[in-house]
Amino acid sequence: MNSIALGYLSAGLGAGLAVIGVGLGIGKLAAAAMEGSARQPSAIGEIRTSMIIAAALIEGATLFAIVVCLLLAIK
Repeated sequence: MNSIALGYLSAGLGAGLAVIGVGLGIGKLAAAAMEGSARQPSAIGEIRTSMIIAAALIEGATLFAIVVCLLLAIK
């Protein structure tokens, strides 16, 4: 394998690991939000708002990781 092929391989693995990590993170976030709303139904709106903000931050960090992986593959 030459260095270009290894760059593409490592970019694919890095992007895949980032997507797996965000899937696990958002899954845990949603599970905790569901448990919190089941324990205290009066706070559903606040829990939902903070869950959406946290999910957006997680997805933003993942998008950054995927862009870095793709830029390293192109370089």
